[in-house]
Amino acid sequence: MNSSPSPYPLRYRWQRFKTHKRGYYSLWIFSILFFLSLFAEFLSNEKPLLIFYNYQYYFPIIQTYPETTFGGFFATEADYTDAFIREQLTHADNWMIETPNPYSFNTLNYTTATPNPAPPSDTHLLGTDDHGRDVLARLIYGFRLSVLFGLTLMFIAVFIGILAGAIQGYFGGRIDLYSQRLIEIWTSIPELYVLIIFSSLFHPSILLLIVLLSLFGWISLADYVRAEFLKGRNFTYIYAAQALGVGHFKIIWRHLLPNAMTPVLTYIPFFISRAVLALTSLDFLGLGLPPTEPSLGNLLAQGKNNIEAWWLSLFTFIVLVSMLVLLAFIGESLRETFNARKS
Repeated sequence: MNSSPSPYPLRYRWQRFKTHKRGYYSLWIFSILFFLSLFAEFLSNEKPLLIFYNYQYYFPIIQTYPETTFGGFFATEADYTDAFIREQLTHADNWMIETPNPYSFNTLNYTTATPNPAPPSDTHLLGTDDHGRDVLARLIYGFRLSVLFGLTLMFIAVFIGILAGAIQGYFGGRIDLYSQRLIEIWTSIPELYVLIIFSSLFHPSILLLIVLLSLFGWISLADYVRAEFLKGRNFTYIYAAQALGVGHFKIIWRHLLPNAMTPVLTYIPFFISRAVLALTSLDFLGLGLPPTEPSLGNLLAQGKNNIEAWWLSLFTFIVLVSMLVLLAFIGESLRETFNARKS
């Protein structure tokens, strides 16, 4: 088998990335965990996956059924944690298949033997928080929420950062000068104060946090792209393309942008880490998502308020640190992969 590098750049970069075992395995572990978290409703939910009742099949995790369907008295949605409903679903020939963890992130357990927050037990493997909600379920949903938040913020920041950096670096001159002055003024605005003001004026939500953090997240990436374009615009083939009458957009898209993507790709894992930390910090301070949302920062805040409930801080810390370490390993490997000196 020929072991020489492939002439295709992407395939060659992937082969180089695979030689960095720490980053390569971290990418696989992170991808698997994130993929599983996308199906959190099928892993941790108080609604059963499948019910066989009175010789009929029901799928509560997909469709909503009233309590009267299973012998109850109310037309509201069935509460599958209720003792009477569970007895109906397991009586005689009836049966049900539950999720591996039969609790969702907002499921309240009113029948715990010990006061909330309750320590880990056979019923709740990682214990409950101060509202009686399952910690394992909130960690699963919180992990998914944090990663999706980081990815969304990353895509917005990459788009704006590349657009702003490309315009500044390619055209240069007064456009670059005035843009840099505007960016300096914008970065002088205290980001935390803006978040505090808007959190007091509007109802906190994931959309509000994405909008506010996107206003500042693109600036650092734009500096990298601007520097690459300032360097690349002076290459001979760029002058040749301009002399041949090639349009600005085509030069930026086909000739300069591919070379400027190296710092962007190596920056992505670290940006996701920063977004996750920002969300966790804001939730910890009470400036982020509502307490009803599955948030890692909210669990850390509960751990601070309930020092004796060590499981709240410990398990949340393990999940958060593991996520950040995996992203850091991926980022370091990408940086080594795209390092031109080691190509």
